[in-house]
Amino acid sequence: MTGPVRRLLPEPTPRLRFREMTAGDLDAMAELLGDPEVMAYYPAPKTRSASADWIARMRDRYESHGHALWIIETHDGVFVGDCGITWQSVNEAPVLEVGYHVHRSLQRQGLATEAARACVNLVAREFAPTLLTAIIHPDNTASRRVAENLGMTHIDDDHAHPWIVRTVMGMQVSPR
Repeated sequence: MTGPVRRLLPEPTPRLRFREMTAGDLDAMAELLGDPEVMAYYPAPKTRSASADWIARMRDRYESHGHALWIIETHDGVFVGDCGITWQSVNEAPVLEVGYHVHRSLQRQGLATEAARACVNLVAREFAPTLLTAIIHPDNTASRRVAENLGMTHIDDDHAHPWIVRTVMGMQVSPR
C-alpha cells in the first residue's frame, strides 16, 4: 500500500514565490485565463466556469502527481500568474511540460522565465535525468523565447490536434 503523494513546490526566486491554487484564486485566475491577449494562442479565452474547472484540475493533479501549475506571486503577495510542471501528451507519448501564464500587465519583465527556471530546478532535483518540454503554439514567439531562455531547442512537432501542429521545445535535465 502506498501513502499519499509527496507535494512539491519550486523554491522561491528573487522576485517570486509559488503556492498551490485554491478556490479562493478564482477571481485572479478568471481574469488571467479570460484575458484574450494572455490566451491568444488557445482556442478561446476561458470563462469563469472554465477557470474554476482549471483550478479543480490543478488541485486533482497536486493530489495524484504532487505537482501541477502553481500560483506565482511576488513576495508581497501580488498575483503574477501561474507556472508549473504537468504531464502532457506529444504525438500520443507522455512528456513532462513546463507551462506558464503571466498577467498581461506584468509581461515582458522576465517573470515567466524566472518562474519557469525555478520549475526546471525542481525537475532537476526530483525527476532528473529526464526530458522537459514546452508545447507552444507555432506563432507564440514570446513563449518560445521563454523556452529558449531555459536552454530548450525545437525537438518535435505535435500532430495530435487536427487544427494545429504545435511546436515542441525540449531539453534534457540532469540531476543537481
